[in-house]
Amino acid sequence: MPPLRSGIVLAGGRSTRFGSDKLAATVAGVPLVGRAVDALAAVTDGVIVVLPPGAERDDLPDGVTVAHDLQEGQGPLAGLHTGLLAAVRTDQVGVAGGDMPELQPSVLRLLLDTLDDASVDAAALADGGRARPLPIALRTWPAADAVHTLLHAGRRRLRDALDSLRTAVIDESTWTALDPGRLTLRDIDEPGDLLG
Repeated sequence: MPPLRSGIVLAGGRSTRFGSDKLAATVAGVPLVGRAVDALAAVTDGVIVVLPPGAERDDLPDGVTVAHDLQEGQGPLAGLHTGLLAAVRTDQVGVAGGDMPELQPSVLRLLLDTLDDASVDAAALADGGRARPLPIALRTWPAADAVHTLLHAGRRRLRDALDSLRTAVIDESTWTALDPGRLTLRDIDEPGDLLG
């Protein structure tokens, strides 16, 4: 029986550098957050979008599960924890930022398929000799336990989770064969990034 997989889209940031709600900005007529949801939906059994406390969005695709951070401004690791708790009925999760408009489903599938190796709890993409913190794939329960421990220790970076799990880093030549333009790594921080 294949593993149950969820997608988690981290959408709790403040868009400070962008100057407005960047996730509502459109690329090819689709809001940024919707593009990330669509890419993860292509390779998972359902998608969870993590929003700030009390936030609502009217631009999410149908069928999305919304989860809310318990506190605002606690960083991406806290958002990941919220998403993992909402995904506890699944075995694996693919995780991406809501500001990643060009995620390639083939690369996301490669990340998730890497978890078929029982010795691996997390998978990340190599980029310039380092593991990128997004997008990633995680085994739900080991990741939830690790992230919980990190948060209680005052840690807030996604990279901390990768460092504390048995992480397979997929070499650049392997994943760029599926995505030669490296579009999967593109994220939007400022309005000018939409033109790239």
